[in-house]
Amino acid sequence: MVFPDQTSTLGDLKLSVSDLPMLSCHYIQKGGLFTKPSFPIQSLISLLKTGLSQTLTRFPPLAGRLITDKDGYIHITCNDAGVNFIHATATEVSVRDILSPTHVPESVKEFFALDRTVSYTGHHNPILAVQVTELKDGVFIGCAVNHAVIDGTSLWNFFNTFAEVCRGGKSFSRKPDFTRESILISQAVLQLPEGGPKVTFNVNEPLAERIFSFSREAILKLKARTNNKKWTQNDDVAAVVEILGKQSNNPYNTNNNGARVTAIFENWFNNCKPQITEDKTTAEISSFQSLCALLWKAVTRARKLPEAKTTTFRMAVNCRHRLEPKLDAYYFGNAIQSIPTYASAGDVASRDLRWCAEQLNENVKAHGSDRVRECVEDWEKNPRVFPLGNFDGASMTMGSSPRFPMYDNDFGWGRPLAVRSGRANKFDGKISAFPGRDGAGTVDLEVVLSPETMAGLESDLEFMQYVSN
Repeated sequence: MVFPDQTSTLGDLKLSVSDLPMLSCHYIQKGGLFTKPSFPIQSLISLLKTGLSQTLTRFPPLAGRLITDKDGYIHITCNDAGVNFIHATATEVSVRDILSPTHVPESVKEFFALDRTVSYTGHHNPILAVQVTELKDGVFIGCAVNHAVIDGTSLWNFFNTFAEVCRGGKSFSRKPDFTRESILISQAVLQLPEGGPKVTFNVNEPLAERIFSFSREAILKLKARTNNKKWTQNDDVAAVVEILGKQSNNPYNTNNNGARVTAIFENWFNNCKPQITEDKTTAEISSFQSLCALLWKAVTRARKLPEAKTTTFRMAVNCRHRLEPKLDAYYFGNAIQSIPTYASAGDVASRDLRWCAEQLNENVKAHGSDRVRECVEDWEKNPRVFPLGNFDGASMTMGSSPRFPMYDNDFGWGRPLAVRSGRANKFDGKISAFPGRDGAGTVDLEVVLSPETMAGLESDLEFMQYVSN
């Protein structure tokens, strides 16, 4: 066990209407693959333990436990009970063994602790477990963290801070906000079965998992196609404008990404004379929505669904900046809602890419503060856990975000070679979006499908023409 290096003074934190539904979900499992440092492994373990202890002082809830009070409300008690720290050895596995296969190898799943652990068990399990796996020529640092306590925004803020502490950082601008004073804090009580909830999907179904990588150029071409424009090299400038615009709602724009993007923009601006034509009659579809639409169409085709079958594409959205008044950009906890978009399989497969992207775009744009509040009120009328899964064989769920600073985790000897996840919360149709390692608008999609659907996707020419790996 590793404990905070200072005693916590933070009081109990009540779980919100965004936290409570996650009690039936697995612990989040995310981590980074690194080259092996030049110093001995025991020195690395000592460095990480010390750094983790210091980081936990900045994130006291992660060293706590869940408690349920006499009225049925669930809280995080910041009691310094500690987190698990595991040093594992898999020296028969090389970096190439992890990165070379077309599909993500099963060995990666062993790099995480608390495998398939349900978040409700945070009443007695640690809220966080860090596993360091020594490989033949590399190291994998994996975190498993309770999904009722943390979402992706909070997870990567912790992970980035952990890395920064280990490499000797002293000044930290991204301080987590632990206030519990928003509309997300409710008087509604979630009634749970004796022993707690279970996951809502089949954990034993056969699955195939692959990382599909998309270069900046491929995504620009895809976006131009979605918006019915001819792609030119000058579209690079528009892409950077889009990235810079998104940074206004991105809590991580204080890191080097902003400087990198600005430098790229200046370089392109000096070498291009963009012709900007504004079309006010149609909505501009973003790069990511274009990519989601492409995947929605391809997976629907691969599933060979009846034309009348209703398909669902769910997207998780960050509510921190959508609410009025806004939450702090580093609000600690879950502040996400799921936006479903519905369309018949026939429409998704036969209509053009822009039509599919418009359905996603309209739903995301409509999810402002009023809609966030409506979702909160709807949950309060019927408190329930989140129904994660693909119950009708026609659903997809997009999680994570290419905006998360996953490759900013330099513990002192270099950035990650790759980001990977464990078995947690995976089912046919679960998609996770990661930034590409090269940054500058590249995207990796971690796609989990039934083996038959994956084979169909991999033979879909419209989809695969944009894939770079």
